[in-house]
Parts: sequence; structure tokens; C-alpha cells
Amino acid sequence: MSVQLHRRHALPPSLPGFGAINRYWDTVHDMPAAKILPGEYYVTTGKELVTTVLGSCVSACIRDRVFGIGGMNHFMLPISMDGKGWGGVADMTSTATRYGNFAMEHMINDILKHGGHKRHLEAKVFGGGKMMDALSDVGAKNIEFVREYLELEGIPLLGGDVGDIFPRKVIYIPSTGKALMKRIKHLHNDTILRRENDYRSEITQHPLTGDVELF
Repeated sequence: MSVQLHRRHALPPSLPGFGAINRYWDTVHDMPAAKILPGEYYVTTGKELVTTVLGSCVSACIRDRVFGIGGMNHFMLPISMDGKGWGGVADMTSTATRYGNFAMEHMINDILKHGGHKRHLEAKVFGGGKMMDALSDVGAKNIEFVREYLELEGIPLLGGDVGDIFPRKVIYIPSTGKALMKRIKHLHNDTILRRENDYRSEITQHPLTGDVELF
């Protein structure tokens, strides 16, 4: 019995490039799980879930509805504390859009590379809460960007939960398209805010280089 239980809970290999993602066995859903942090994404071709906790960041949950290949990302557009970005509004808009494209296209490219088809893609979006006065508009900008991106790429947005002032825990199962979301109305520690502030500082100090295109 113990051997059977061990085999049952053994994690299947992740796709190439996702070895650094924190994975574990979710006993509630009885399947492998991948927990992503700000700046990360995860794609799977099997029956497993992807989960994260969002504050001002957003997660796009995207999958091929025919083959069940999909994943989730977790990102924030770069923005300065004064809301003007680096060198003014125009520069901020250009940089933020480029960063958002990078965050979305890397994940979509991996979905397509592992057997997904762009014409089959569908999405759900979560996050973008107003967590701090100093970041009063970053959540809204994240939401606006994701919606415009999906519309431009012709990817149907089936639903989700965005805005408001609460952090969210999100679980997404690409094989079925099922998403579970819980609003965290009583935040007992500053872990979410600290992670997003650290992430925000990182993307501000180290902007992206190069371009990514869908194939």
C-alpha cells in the first residue's frame, strides 16, 4: 500500500524550461500542482493545476480548449512611484507595453510549441487589485493591458475576477479550463505586498531586452 501511495504521489516530469518552478502534490485536488511567483509562468500538457496569489499583479490563464494544453502567468507592468514611468508618460507606455507583450508571448509560445493551436486558445484573467495608494493605478493598467492584448490576438476572454482591493488566490487546471478563485479579505501578513514590491523593484532596475514574437 505504501509503495502504491508513493507512486500515486510521484510528480511527473515538467516540460523543459520549468524545472525551477515550485511543484508539489495537491492532496485536495489529488493532482500535481505548480506554484508560481511574480514574474513566473508555467505551462503543462498533463492533468495538473497551476496556482498563485495575486495583489496588484495579474494572471492570464490560457489554454488550448481542444487539447487541454495551457498555463498561467503572473506579472505586473513596470511603473514608477510617481506613475510616470522612466522618463515620462510616453516612455512608460512603450516600456510597459513591451514588458506585457513579453510576459504574455513567452507563455503562449510554449503552449503552441507543445501542441496547442492559436485558433483554439481561450483565456481567463484574475488580479489587478488596488493594494497600495502609491500604486493606485498599476492594477488597473495591468487589467487594461491584458484585455487589450487578448482582443488584439483574437483570444476569447471567458471570464475571471479583476479589480477591487483584495488579494486573490487562484487555481487553474488547464486540462479542463476550470478556475477556482478565493478573495483574501483578511491579510494577516505582508508577504504578498513584499513579493510584489521586490518584483516591481527588479523589473524597474533591469528592463527587458530583445523582442518576442508569436509563431
